[in-house]
Amino acid sequence: MQINVYSIEKKEDFKKEIEEFIKKSSQFAKVSNITLYSKNLSKTQTPQKEYSKIFEKYTNNGFNIILTPEGKLIDSIEFSKLFEHSTINFFIAGAYGFDEEFKKKGLNISLSPLTMSHKIAKLVLFEQIYRALSIKHNHPYHK
Repeated sequence: MQINVYSIEKKEDFKKEIEEFIKKSSQFAKVSNITLYSKNLSKTQTPQKEYSKIFEKYTNNGFNIILTPEGKLIDSIEFSKLFEHSTINFFIAGAYGFDEEFKKKGLNISLSPLTMSHKIAKLVLFEQIYRALSIKHNHPYHK
């Protein structure tokens, strides 16, 4: 199983913590942290469209999950049931979120009804990926 997390970031935070969850997850799946950025973001009047352009080429292979505040709220057990595909792509936009066209390219979920920065959401996502893989493989982490 290949799990890709694509995010828009100029500077990556929580790198050590994310790497720890990737290491723990590696016994179950190959997990990649792919940070993308475009110089056009600082110049554009439509950052949502620019996010879509940056991510577009990564949406054609695998099952796409788009993190968005208005997405479906699910618990960790339901989240683990999404891990039935050989390739799963998660997308985390920058501060302006995704445009409506991009949201149609995959399942939209929300990690919480709380508002959090995309960098915090990314850390939470990596923890939940490890938790989901633990649930699927009956590992005691979830207990």
